[in-house]
Amino acid sequence: MKSTGDPCVGDRPAVARHDDAPSDASVVERSWAEPDAFELLFHRYADDIHRYVARRLGPEAADDLMAETFVVAFQQRRRYDLTRPHARPWLYGIVSNLVGQHRRAEARRLRALSRVAATGSGDGGEALADRVAARVSAERTRAELAGALAKLPARYRDVLLVIAWGDLDYAEAAEALGIPVGTVRSRLHRARTRLREALGGSDPTALHEETEETGRG
Repeated sequence: MKSTGDPCVGDRPAVARHDDAPSDASVVERSWAEPDAFELLFHRYADDIHRYVARRLGPEAADDLMAETFVVAFQQRRRYDLTRPHARPWLYGIVSNLVGQHRRAEARRLRALSRVAATGSGDGGEALADRVAARVSAERTRAELAGALAKLPARYRDVLLVIAWGDLDYAEAAEALGIPVGTVRSRLHRARTRLREALGGSDPTALHEETEETGRG
């Protein structure tokens, strides 16, 4: 499934796994001698990575950066820490670095989305007018969120979105971004505080239970 790239929060991605399926770490280790085995990680995570990039940079960039993520991962597979059974944080660390090379493009996209002025007409009757009104409200919500995200410092945006859109927990986000968990908590708290201030108290990205405990970051 591929996202349209709207900066909104949809269904949470999930990776279907069977109890007897090999761990990600064992797949990576096997790929050292059997490179084709690495394809299993692609099947497990490609859709999630594609969706994440599409939301941040737009669908036009998603194919290339998703593919590049797995090329880089394959090239670096011998450096993977085999004590970590799940490769999701590792892959999100790679894709976050790639997204970081497109900061200006992301900022431009968010600013453009924030300028979206949804308009509609009720000429088609009362039912159509109701549908148009609902669409306008949704468009304005997306536009306001995009504008608020565009104003966040990149380090706050990375933490916020890798958790809200990448579905990582705090420890996984810390691993992906190479920062302490306390820094993740601190930056997430500050990012959500700024979003609420910009959006009149709401935070569409708040999918995880939030803690008020913060570190320094």
